Amino acid sequence: MLTKQTILCIDMKSFYASCAALRLGLDPLTCHLAVVGNTERQGSVVLAASPALKKDYGIKTGSRLFEIPKDERIHVVNAQMAFFLQRSIEITGLLNRFVPQEAIHTYSVDESFIKADGTERLWGDGRALATAITTSIQEEFGLPSAIGIGPNMLLAKLCLDLEAKKTGIAQWTYEDVPRKLWPLSPLRKMWGIGPRLEQTLHRMGITKVGDLAHYPLALLEKKFGVMGNQLYHHAWGIDETQLEERPATNGQISYGKSQILLRDYTKKEEIQHVMLEMCEEVARRARTAKKAGRTISLGMGYSRHEGGGGFHRSKSIEEPTNITMELYDVCLQLMQEFYSGQTVRKLSITLSNVCDDTEMQLNLFALDEPKKRTLGYVMDEIRRKHGSTALLRAVSYTSAGTARHRSTLLGGHKA
Repeated sequence: MLTKQTILCIDMKSFYASCAALRLGLDPLTCHLAVVGNTERQGSVVLAASPALKKDYGIKTGSRLFEIPKDERIHVVNAQMAFFLQRSIEITGLLNRFVPQEAIHTYSVDESFIKADGTERLWGDGRALATAITTSIQEEFGLPSAIGIGPNMLLAKLCLDLEAKKTGIAQWTYEDVPRKLWPLSPLRKMWGIGPRLEQTLHRMGITKVGDLAHYPLALLEKKFGVMGNQLYHHAWGIDETQLEERPATNGQISYGKSQILLRDYTKKEEIQHVMLEMCEEVARRARTAKKAGRTISLGMGYSRHEGGGGFHRSKSIEEPTNITMELYDVCLQLMQEFYSGQTVRKLSITLSNVCDDTEMQLNLFALDEPKKRTLGYVMDEIRRKHGSTALLRAVSYTSAGTARHRSTLLGGHKA
């Protein structure tokens, strides 16, 4: 029996750019505006571009500041993350006026799902509710939005990405799948399929979603395991996930940090300095949640001046940990094994396979381990009371350190 709910996927169009435009008294839909991480760095990434800037100049999210033409019609502003986050919270509050809190799933700062079942007597069907929501957001915040409607979260999201972002509001049913979803190509336009998976599917002769829907399920499961089953059913528009089952923040399954470095890093010891800072932050996040993890992942992205590329590798340890130096030791092992000397521009570190920190076993042969655990929590408390820079490791005061600079940011960007 197919799930038949009324799920709305709500997207705030060019959210960061729209918020910034309104602050400047500009029309979000007609102005030429880019939000960047730092206007003082020519290599800074464009975080958001207004629709007109995308259309008229080809500047989009991921472009670089130096690619933006010197044109007096174009406004370039720093990210204002505190304001963006506050506005996002206010929009969630507006959604709560239409549906209960438990019927809202915040997917990202600018995108949310809501389950509308049971609200028909108040607001009408899904389209009527979507119209009421977009109108309210426009009237109260001046922000444009788009809504995709579907019988499950998958189809609501696909409807949003493939149709509603162009038309404003759209609705898909299971009957629409053969006509609207199966012709979709390239495959990376399908929610959940990235470039690498797309390449693998191409080698299997799968170039459209329809090909995936008619590929033998047994072969997909043999090739991809559980994910193969999911790919097959998603190609048919089937998603049995219930909105209330989506992972909540207090059920987080990993703790990670990634950053694009302020410059190219060529010296191994400088890269290690940043790695140590990041391990400190990842461990702190895990300790704050009273969690520990067994799997540590290290990712490195190389400078595009050397052709880009990089690696992402993981290593599991016997006992869970949230001790900074234990994470760092594993990262050093991964670096020793997989790093071959290229110039590094991006780093990521993740602690996963998590459990409650009460499951951390004391090593009878490491008498200082209880002290290490206690020290981490004491350091966290000092930072909580006196600020994140109240207690820093010596590497943060070297030319390679980034922690002091990033302490002035919110979400990796200017607050």
